[in-house]
Amino acid sequence: MDSDFSGRTALVTGDASGIGLAVANALRAAGAMVIGIDRSRGDDVADPDMWLERADSLAAVDLAVVNAGISDAAPIVDIDFMAWRRLLAVNLDGAMLSLQAAMRAMTAHGRGGAIVTTASISGIKAEPGTGAYGASKAALIQLTKVAAKEGAPHGIRVNAIAPGGVDTPIWDDMPFFTDLIASEGSRDAAMTAMARMATPLGRYATAEETAAQILFLLSDAAATITGSVLTSDGGYSL
Repeated sequence: MDSDFSGRTALVTGDASGIGLAVANALRAAGAMVIGIDRSRGDDVADPDMWLERADSLAAVDLAVVNAGISDAAPIVDIDFMAWRRLLAVNLDGAMLSLQAAMRAMTAHGRGGAIVTTASISGIKAEPGTGAYGASKAALIQLTKVAAKEGAPHGIRVNAIAPGGVDTPIWDDMPFFTDLIASEGSRDAAMTAMARMATPLGRYATAEETAAQILFLLSDAAATITGSVLTSDGGYSL
């Protein structure tokens, strides 16, 4: 799908790697001016003061991809409370503050806009060990729907994408994936083995494929779509 975003300004959080980097690159290729927010540059999406300081630079934002997130995996009985709080701070507080900043800018300039939040199939389908991450993404899906209703009178569309497995660095922080690499012999082999076990299609998405789906939701071709959750999981949730 070819979209033209010339003359538009896009906010992308978590733009330094994975899905966020692919989205930022795709938006630039389509003509958008991209403002990136990422922890690799010292940005903290869960810090309200940071967003207040950035308000002027975000005033022209027409598009936003609320993508920054972290992951953790542990049974509920083993979850470290401080790790829980940090994950919720980034994945939910950070998403709310990102949405707030984008919607304030779009409402103020009066042109409306389009926003996509990066949720996860973990916010829809329960699996052991995903309590913290899944709770954050389930809450994000509901937050997205509320934002869609609140944004509609101002011409602001808000949708979510709920990927299943996407080959990004986020897996590398998960102990079970490290174990799978050891047993399969390489990262690529571990990713392939996991995808074959988990999805009817037998493969996970690339970050670039997910970015293309996000760009569709941002595009004028999706002008009547708001409050939706695009499930992109290779059939995992069937």
